[in-house]
Amino acid sequence: MTWEVKKLGDVCEFVRGPFGGSLKKNIFKSEGYAVYEQQHAIYDQFDDIRYFIDENKFSDMKRFELNSGDLIMSCSGTMGKMAIVPENIKKGIINQALLKLTPSKDISIVFLKLWMQSEGFQDSLKAYSQGAAIQNVASVKILKEIEIPLPPLSEQKRIVAILDEAFESIARAKESAEKNLKNANEIFESYLQSVFENKGEGWEEKTLGDVCEIKPPKREARNKLKETDLVSFAPMKYLEINQKNLIPTEERTLKEVGGSYTYFANDDVLLAKITPCFENGKLGIAKNLKNGVGFGSSEYIVFRTDDKLFSEYLYYFLSRAQFREEGAKRMMGAVGNKRVSKEFIEDSIIPLTSFSEQQSVVQKLNILSAETKKLEAIYEKKLADLEELKKSILAKAFNGELTEVSA
Repeated sequence: MTWEVKKLGDVCEFVRGPFGGSLKKNIFKSEGYAVYEQQHAIYDQFDDIRYFIDENKFSDMKRFELNSGDLIMSCSGTMGKMAIVPENIKKGIINQALLKLTPSKDISIVFLKLWMQSEGFQDSLKAYSQGAAIQNVASVKILKEIEIPLPPLSEQKRIVAILDEAFESIARAKESAEKNLKNANEIFESYLQSVFENKGEGWEEKTLGDVCEIKPPKREARNKLKETDLVSFAPMKYLEINQKNLIPTEERTLKEVGGSYTYFANDDVLLAKITPCFENGKLGIAKNLKNGVGFGSSEYIVFRTDDKLFSEYLYYFLSRAQFREEGAKRMMGAVGNKRVSKEFIEDSIIPLTSFSEQQSVVQKLNILSAETKKLEAIYEKKLADLEELKKSILAKAFNGELTEVSA
């Protein structure tokens, strides 16, 4: 069957959203005609409308009206996400961050969308995109010149039917893998929480302020080292999620970092206190520090343990979802710069048993954590493989190689 190669501009009408100045916030109404945004392309939904314009403004901007059967694509920042406009949407227009494509009778809208989701088109989109910090889709004139392989309409429909069936199978497999991944995490979290809830005989409860030295003084480093001596340097990027040991690879002189950065030493436990790092669980135990000393983000809380509290036991206590949830409720500061309160940290109750029993608890948690991570790796690889399979099927489809369901 013969395929043609056509320019995208030959099979679609293009309308890029209006200049931003045409839709200033002071013209928006509480109801009226909808203004469709990037979120509608990114999330493929058309019900959640934030902005409206009145009838006069809609008449002025009739060229940007959205109709059933159009395809919209996000054009700024999160580029190349698209959605087909369904029937019975609220009458409205696109904003400046969207591109509207109206296909001709020679091309199936679903075929067009699938092709635009393929690596070939997405790579072309990135190559032509502009902007360093925030990328923006190239001009409509350039996009119209991108070539699309186009079989007859009957073949387009056959390909769409095969892809629908294949992608449905992939979606089911992804759902299963995601469920298994979630279950693995929940099993570990449940066991972790039970360790600190089901206290044994002889256990006692103490506050973190009672059993930890919080924020050890910098004079320790100055008393031990010269200003020209090297120490480890660990900005926030080094503090991981679900990664027990913090092993920084950067080094600075004590003079460079001793002023404004947070001090810590080998085996200290570091916890991020600022949002969203705290809620995400950025946490670790300092290891292999240059000259036994480290400095890092001013957003770290540093815990120093002694012979009554095993540092790894404290790590697991702080890593619990319940601890993060409770701390998030006690955050202080402006939106975007909230930090967990000092009082919450110091007053948090930690159940304690003997040091040797803490080590035994940690050993069991280490084993379960390692097994959970193995399962996570399996399911994450499965998800990655399924994404690659989807890309491969799309590539075959638009190279004319798709003869049967490939999933």
